[in-house]
Amino acid sequence: MPRIHFLDVTNRDGVQTARLGLSKFGKTMVNAYLGRLGVAQSEIGFPFLFHEAPYVRAQVALAEAGAFGALRLSGWCRAVPGDVEKALPSGLRHYNLSISTSDYMIQNKFRGRLDRDAVIREMTAAVRLAKAGGAETVGVNAEDASRTGDGFLAEFGHAAKEAGADRVRYCDTIGGDTPERIRERFAKLAAELAMPVETHCHNDLCMAVANSVSGALGDLDAGQDAWINTCVNGVGERAGNADLLSTILAFRHGFGLDVEIGDPLDLSWARRFGLWAAYAFGRPLPYNQPGVGRNAFAHESGIHADGALKDHGNYELYDEALLGPFPDDRHATPGRVVLTGEYGGMAGFRHVMDGLGVTVTDEELTFKLVQLCNAGTGRPLTDDELRLIAAYPAQLALLYPGLL
Repeated sequence: MPRIHFLDVTNRDGVQTARLGLSKFGKTMVNAYLGRLGVAQSEIGFPFLFHEAPYVRAQVALAEAGAFGALRLSGWCRAVPGDVEKALPSGLRHYNLSISTSDYMIQNKFRGRLDRDAVIREMTAAVRLAKAGGAETVGVNAEDASRTGDGFLAEFGHAAKEAGADRVRYCDTIGGDTPERIRERFAKLAAELAMPVETHCHNDLCMAVANSVSGALGDLDAGQDAWINTCVNGVGERAGNADLLSTILAFRHGFGLDVEIGDPLDLSWARRFGLWAAYAFGRPLPYNQPGVGRNAFAHESGIHADGALKDHGNYELYDEALLGPFPDDRHATPGRVVLTGEYGGMAGFRHVMDGLGVTVTDEELTFKLVQLCNAGTGRPLTDDELRLIAAYPAQLALLYPGLL
């Protein structure tokens, strides 16, 4: 039976959002939380960029040490051989290669530099190079697929498959698709290619989650696995991407959806991840954010309050206990508190780690990492961040070449 998998792109599409950003340590925490949640794959960034190289090396080392569970790490490149050649030494074994496919972008973005034939030549050369270089899986992104005609989209997909690609990513780049249309297109394309078509939906019409669900159902209609791109809290360029938690909840609790999720998801980490991300991005969660917003389980009106007091199922689709506890971080403690960070000393560091019940195996290195990670984030470190630093100091030290 075909199954659904989640491929989160917070560390790629999310962090390239205007007015947002994460430190390399922050991106590391995203991978740690995704691993805890049981998500299949994280698109961790851009392995062809010089400033991502230490971060990528650290992620590969952390994954090998078991810090991310079974989470697979993938890199994003433009679908040109030059990017792939720079990325291959990173140690990543999964890639997504992206190029524009719509006539609109070929005309108005490439402006004569590439035509349809050249788009396919560049893409297939990049795929073959990635596979020859040891990539285990390669996904090919059809940027602006929602404005690409069926004929060329199929031609592009067949060429990608013949070159060795494992999936085609259908990008609703400007967020204009609608659920009925995207399900039909996914079913047709996945059947034509006999391979999964991956959803990548933007939220410009507030339909990214609905479109992701519908596109995935189109894959299943064609007898293919579905891969769904998401971002934590729905961050992403412009109006954002499909929200990770909302999309998972839709498949688990949406009426009439008989699907099998192929990832061993553990939503007891959902609140900690969502609230950490809001803190790390400096973007407060909307009160009505599904699952993790302040009002997601709040009742006031007489009819609702009466019904919820009798049985919360009267007015709640799912139990809030499913989403795990709210974080109770030391840095948010009111009144007298001792913290550890960029300018802290050893006494404060030991006090905090003892209070967390953390065993520190390499005190000097862990202490320096706390200082460096705090300096990189520019905000007090959370309890989960401190726990990760203490558990994997040797691997995290790769984030800071020449300093440790």
